[in-house]
Amino acid sequence: ASIGPSAGGSVYSPAMTDFVVMVEKAGTMFVTGPDVVKTVLGEEISFDDLGGAMTHGSKSGVAHFVAQNEYECMDCIKKLISYIPQNNSEEPPKIKTDDDPNRLDHNLINVIPENPLQPYDMKDIINSIVDNHEFFEVHELFAPNIVVGYGRMDGQAVGIIANNPMHLAGALDIDSSNKAARF
Repeated sequence: ASIGPSAGGSVYSPAMTDFVVMVEKAGTMFVTGPDVVKTVLGEEISFDDLGGAMTHGSKSGVAHFVAQNEYECMDCIKKLISYIPQNNSEEPPKIKTDDDPNRLDHNLINVIPENPLQPYDMKDIINSIVDNHEFFEVHELFAPNIVVGYGRMDGQAVGIIANNPMHLAGALDIDSSNKAARF
């Protein structure tokens, strides 16, 4: 988690981890700061614009999650840990659920339009089929033309990757391809 400023060599480690959670208006990550950018490029830029949570959450894709504060950051980490195994030799966690795996959602027929050129939000479909309609999206702000995240089906944690026609018609570009491959 990036809850404060991080500069220089210390930013390489978070960028190589499986998941990065950054706190908005508090966490920053950059190799060289605004002063160096001004000296080298003659351009003034703020800490947040250079390497803040929203920059890394929506533009670079380094941040998988952007939290509003430290408490939301810790809640995000707890939720993430509930979906993934503790190590590579364990199975993903399975929990008891009261959501019937055979339930029908008659609203699904209304989500996908009859006209194949009309967009729809894939997240509506995902939320409809996962247990208790709970989808934990990863990289929500980055490359929205593809959706990645975790859900549960009959209590079993599953990873989900889906093109999202609501953004760029769901077409793959460099960012969305990298997002899906990294997930």
